[in-house]
Amino acid sequence: MSKLVAPHGGKGLVCCLLEGAELAAETKKAAGLKKIEISSQEKGDLIMMGIGGFSPLNGFMGKADWKSVCEKITLSDGTFWPIPVMLATEDASIKSGEEIALERNGVVMATMKVTEVFELSKDEKTWECEKVYKGEGADSQGDFMGVATKDHPGVQMVLARKKFCLAGPVKVLSEGDFPTKFPGVYKTPAQLRTEMDAKGWGDVAALQLRNPMHRSHEYLCKIAVEVCDGVVIHSLVGALKPGDIPAEVRVKAIDTLVEHYFVKDNVIQAGYPLDMRYAGPREALLHATFRQNYGMNKLIVGRDHAGVGDFYGMFEAQTIFDKIPYANSACPDPGKALLTKPLKIDWTFYCYKCDGMASLRTCPHAKEDRVILSGTALRKGLSEGAPIPDHFGREEVLDILRAYYAGLTEKVEVKMQKAASGASMK
Repeated sequence: MSKLVAPHGGKGLVCCLLEGAELAAETKKAAGLKKIEISSQEKGDLIMMGIGGFSPLNGFMGKADWKSVCEKITLSDGTFWPIPVMLATEDASIKSGEEIALERNGVVMATMKVTEVFELSKDEKTWECEKVYKGEGADSQGDFMGVATKDHPGVQMVLARKKFCLAGPVKVLSEGDFPTKFPGVYKTPAQLRTEMDAKGWGDVAALQLRNPMHRSHEYLCKIAVEVCDGVVIHSLVGALKPGDIPAEVRVKAIDTLVEHYFVKDNVIQAGYPLDMRYAGPREALLHATFRQNYGMNKLIVGRDHAGVGDFYGMFEAQTIFDKIPYANSACPDPGKALLTKPLKIDWTFYCYKCDGMASLRTCPHAKEDRVILSGTALRKGLSEGAPIPDHFGREEVLDILRAYYAGLTEKVEVKMQKAASGASMK
């Protein structure tokens, strides 16, 4: 009997990926269907529906679900869901009731039964951005859309969404190149659950990772290992914004860190196929939602989780969990509630006077005694060839990252937000 948390939605893992004879028949049928090109984000969302990572979703959202998710953080039936999962096209000929094929760079990824076609006006897209992406940080104050249109990649993606939104269930035909590109790391929820069941785990924390693992990430994992059965270092292997470090490099760095600095029986490295949305608090909720599907009942949430620029308060991704229903009077059906909870950890850093890793809850010393650790600061230093402060990262990992940056022919400027620089630390 598995001790892991049940999948979200109360229906078990809802997997839309076909296999065997069903896959062969649907692939043959797809060849004769009208095809639309999907974006990188839509591809990642589609694969997550295929493998059960987005349970209970079995297709892209209609307008009622879109509106409810933006406004109430639930689907229209009351099931918790924090971010719209949308599909759009410029093809005006597609009608409700039609079957179509979804294609990415010449590869047919899925078929879809269109149940609704609708348009979102510019005002409606702006409303979505304000509901989902606006936070409590400095960049979200005043002229939020004016700043976000230039500097927030998630807002830019919403505003660039194509004209006609398509809703309906999907039949997924492919996981793309993730299984072959990241063998042993890319895992479906069923595969990861099997691995954790074999270890006897029940209380499991996930570390969300889009940056190379520095000492703060390592410390967060080790705190979780002390209080849980195990930790999954769960890396995004989909697309990132320019200037972020690609998944292949991050996976190699994590492998090296796990090899030298962790008890291997207590940690698993895994990857999932989504693109980042940079939605801060709302994305933290999404990270918790699909971690529940993967079998993890805790999500490590530290400083500026899934943030970008200064759009979000440093711990806004923690406090948002206090504002949503679990299985209580506001959400009487446990299947519809979010069951994965945050493991909240304060700002962490290396302190010279403490002679070790610490946090604001444990270290009484001055800001000048601390090495401020952040993925943004690490990327900026490596990109500019600047020396990396002592105790920022493990040398084995830094060697991998330096080799990556040395091989780049074009570099993207990395902007430092206040949280990454430590300017707002007391």
